[in-house]
Amino acid sequence: MTTLGFVGLGHMGGNMAARFLAAGYTVYGESRDRQHADGLVHEGLQWRGTPREVAEAVDVLITSLPDDAVLESVASGPDGVLAGLAAGKIWIDMSTVSPRASREVAERVRAVGAAMLDAPVSGSVPQVQAGTLTIMVGGDEHAYARVEPILRELGRPTHIGENGQGLVLKLAINISLAVQMLAFAEGLVMAERSGVDRKRAVDVMTQSPIGSPMLKARADLVLDLPDEAWFDISLMQKDVVLALDTARELRVPLPSAAVADEVLTMARAVGYERRDLAALYEVLKKLAGDPA
Repeated sequence: MTTLGFVGLGHMGGNMAARFLAAGYTVYGESRDRQHADGLVHEGLQWRGTPREVAEAVDVLITSLPDDAVLESVASGPDGVLAGLAAGKIWIDMSTVSPRASREVAERVRAVGAAMLDAPVSGSVPQVQAGTLTIMVGGDEHAYARVEPILRELGRPTHIGENGQGLVLKLAINISLAVQMLAFAEGLVMAERSGVDRKRAVDVMTQSPIGSPMLKARADLVLDLPDEAWFDISLMQKDVVLALDTARELRVPLPSAAVADEVLTMARAVGYERRDLAALYEVLKKLAGDPA
C-alpha cells in the first residue's frame, strides 16, 4: 500500500490523517505543534521532526496549510519538503493558497522530478470525517490518476486542469460561501427585527429555494454559535481576498465578493476573527443596534 505523509495536522490535516490511519495506510506526519499530533501518534502515526523527513519517508505527501507564507516556509530550506522529494514522488497540497504561489512551488517540484497537485477542498471537518469532501485538483493528469484512489478516501475528487486551476475553482466556490452566508444573515436580521421568531425564520428559510447544503448545515450554528469554528471569519476573508486578487489578475469584476470583504473586515474589528462564518448573523445584529 502507498505510504502517505502529512505536513500540517490541524483541524483539517489531522482529521484527514486519521481517516487514512483508520483505512490501514502507513502514515507519517509533522506539525509545528506536536500536541496536535499526540492523539494521531497513539493511533499509529509515525512522527517525523521536519517536512523534509516526512517527504523522504513517503510515496505521497499531503499538506494542509493556512496561507502562502506557510506554504513557502514548508517547501523551502534544508529541512523543507523540496529537500526531501525525489523523482516519482507526488506532493498533494490541499491548502487554499494563491494560484500564483502554488504554480511557483509546482515548478520547483518538477525540477527535482516529482509532481505537485493543488487539491483544495470544499467542506469542513464534518465532511472530512464523513469522507464527503469535494476536491478540485490541478496539475499533471498522470499524477492525478495515480492518487485519485487515495483522494477518494476523503471524498469526490475531480481533475480540473493544469496547476493552479483547482485553486481558482475553489476560490470561485468560496465567493458564494461568503456571499450566501452574508445574504442569509441579512435576511434573518430583517425578519427578526420585524418580530418573526428567529428559529422559525431559520427553519423556513433553509427549507425554501435558498436553502443550500451550506446554509442548512450552518443553521444550528446561527441559532447557537459554537466556540470552536468549522471555518472561521479570518480564513474566510483570506480566501475572499485571494479571490479578489486572482480576479484582478484576470480582469474580472467581483462586486459581491468586495462587499463580503468589507463586512468580514467589520466582523474582525468587533472581535469575531476566530468565530465561525455563521457569526455574520451576530455581527449584523450588532451593527443594527440589537444585542447578539
